[in-house]
Amino acid sequence: MIALGRYNQLTVVKLTDFGIFLDGGKFGNILLPKRYVTEDMKLGSRLNLFIHLDSDDSMIATTLTPKAQVGECAYLQVKDVNQAGAFLDWGLAKDLLVPYGEQQQPMQLGQSYVVCLYLDSYTGRITASSRLNRHLEERATGFKVQQSVDLLICGKSEMGYKAVINHTHLGLIFRDEAFKPLQYGERVSGFIKHIRPDKKIDLSLQKKSSDAKSDLAEAIMQYLQQHNGICHLTDKSDPDDIYKVFNVSKGNYKNALSLLYKQRRIVITTEK
Repeated sequence: MIALGRYNQLTVVKLTDFGIFLDGGKFGNILLPKRYVTEDMKLGSRLNLFIHLDSDDSMIATTLTPKAQVGECAYLQVKDVNQAGAFLDWGLAKDLLVPYGEQQQPMQLGQSYVVCLYLDSYTGRITASSRLNRHLEERATGFKVQQSVDLLICGKSEMGYKAVINHTHLGLIFRDEAFKPLQYGERVSGFIKHIRPDKKIDLSLQKKSSDAKSDLAEAIMQYLQQHNGICHLTDKSDPDDIYKVFNVSKGNYKNALSLLYKQRRIVITTEK
């Protein structure tokens, strides 16, 4: 079965002057145009290729890397706007359509938006939407507290930052959990902090304090081993400097230093 809008493992079944054909099963042969063909592609070769639709809505293969696949979310820029909707640059020659009915707000030329990619059930085409709550789950399914997740910042409210979780769910980072400014469209690592009774998901950029302290303490020790036993970051250092090196808040860093000091694994000195 061919997964449109995703990578597929396909076998070369025919060589021509204008490209090679791949076995698409019940969908027939699928063309990989000549401009993407390399010398190592032979009859019987098994290739991992992205399958999308050409201007005639026929399946076609490419070796180009799209910025997102069907079932994923991405931060994409608008290249054109016309009567059909907005068209996004997703890394392929044919731009990605966001119909007007799938736009959370009217999209503007040159602006970028967080969208999810899906197959339109009516047209069968690869389509995008910025109405994320139509296509992503807002109730937790299969997540555990303290689980590590990938986040894509997709909005901001008085309570904090909205984020896409692992391309499938929506959650919230409360303002006091965001120890650094977060930008719309930014990708960050995070954790499931809490699952509410209504199954809504609260997120954190750091592990629970007790877990984070121990992990960070070991990261600091590793840093010291790699830098001749010296680290110039102290509990007085700028929070941004600490975050750049250890990817944690200043508060967590101070707690980890305190733990190491009590364990007599480090010495804190004012000497340069």
